[in-house]
Amino acid sequence: MATDLPMSPELEQIDGEIHDIFRALQNGFQKMDKIKDSNRQAKQLEDLTGKMKECKRLIKEFDRILKDEESNNPPEIHKQLNDRKQFMIKELNSYVTLRKTYQSSLGNNNKRVELFDMGAASSEPVAEDNIQMASAMTNQQLIDVGRNQMDQTDQAIERSKMVVAQTVETGTQTAATLTQQVTKTFETFQDWLRQLKIIKSITGDCCGQRLS
Repeated sequence: MATDLPMSPELEQIDGEIHDIFRALQNGFQKMDKIKDSNRQAKQLEDLTGKMKECKRLIKEFDRILKDEESNNPPEIHKQLNDRKQFMIKELNSYVTLRKTYQSSLGNNNKRVELFDMGAASSEPVAEDNIQMASAMTNQQLIDVGRNQMDQTDQAIERSKMVVAQTVETGTQTAATLTQQVTKTFETFQDWLRQLKIIKSITGDCCGQRLS
């Protein structure tokens, strides 16, 4: 995860700290399967969660400094640094997913901690991350992760259906409202024409009486 990208001293320091945390997370999760006592596993998972929360804070700080320094960096360098940030987000989320798997097996669903929320597009683990995680999981853990991902996909599909239905309903209501407005305007215009004809008729009669 080391990088040769040109960075300011602040970014370089944060990048190094994040790199150290990722190495500690990798070693920590490798030890999880070797711990047989559930209480010790829970304690180990709690320590790893603390490291992930600190990593989240550092990534946010990295992002803040990156935005502040955007005007001082060439566009290509800024893009590479932004790609670096996205890589760190995906790396962290791969460990978040792994933590949830172990947490589920320990029966600690009541203590779930959502670690990262920087947008769906940037927070989804990519295929390479999944491959890295798979190498550290047992068959049952892989099955659990697969089921969890399928459940999340089903939920996303249902949410999409609801959005479409709401959009159609809103469009139908808007069309009905516009139709009513047009009809009312047309009726008002027709009334105005009738009144104009009456006024013209009255005016014509008065003019005729004066001439006579």
